[in-house]
Amino acid sequence: MQRYKCIVSYDGTRFAGYQVQPNKLTVQSEIERALNKLHKGIDIKISASGRTDAGVHAKGQVFHFDSQLNIPCSKWAVALNSLLPDDIVIVKVEAAESDFHARFDAKGKEYRYYVHLSPTRDPFRRNFAYQYPYSLDIRAMKEALPYLIGKHDFTSFCSAKTDVEDKVREITKIELHEDGELLVFRFVGNGFLYNMVRILVGTLIEVGSGGMAPHSIPEIVEGKDRALAGKTAPGQGLYLWEVFY
Repeated sequence: MQRYKCIVSYDGTRFAGYQVQPNKLTVQSEIERALNKLHKGIDIKISASGRTDAGVHAKGQVFHFDSQLNIPCSKWAVALNSLLPDDIVIVKVEAAESDFHARFDAKGKEYRYYVHLSPTRDPFRRNFAYQYPYSLDIRAMKEALPYLIGKHDFTSFCSAKTDVEDKVREITKIELHEDGELLVFRFVGNGFLYNMVRILVGTLIEVGSGGMAPHSIPEIVEGKDRALAGKTAPGQGLYLWEVFY
């Protein structure tokens, strides 16, 4: 029995999320269906670095599985991609140690979020960026970033639906830059709570729109109250970019 570590990219538009859900189309269910076919009807379960919500994309999601099939690593991606829909692509497969775990061995993650700054909707970007039609004060948004870097209790930036008790996480880097009409956020940290990146983006957009001052961020963090932070930005702008081990 060999354990394999896989990197997968997917367009999350038509999926109800990554994780298997009853009677819903998910990324995990599609990958496990492909593995089932390769294993002649034997169910193979996969474990990922974490879940993504409906409409959220991944550039470098990581999962692992065990198999007795004698297939070279170079051929696994080819075999799986031949059975997967076009919006899911296995980028890389490599042999892993028997105790490797995609979730528990992860040391950190990078997420990116794309905002389309335009009063006019773009039909080609509608599923891959959050269209925001109003002007934003980018300088004020950048002024707010340092307050979020470091180790904090991010309760204010976490969905109330989470069942995680320890909400302390460390963000090591936040970058914000403009690429034409796109506003690109980059978040790197040791872990992220449910909806955390989307709430951070929603809060920074509120800073940029003048509804919140940059220096109010520390009070929001200290308040440990979801109601203090901004709205949750839509899922289609979010990408799980990379998982670090």
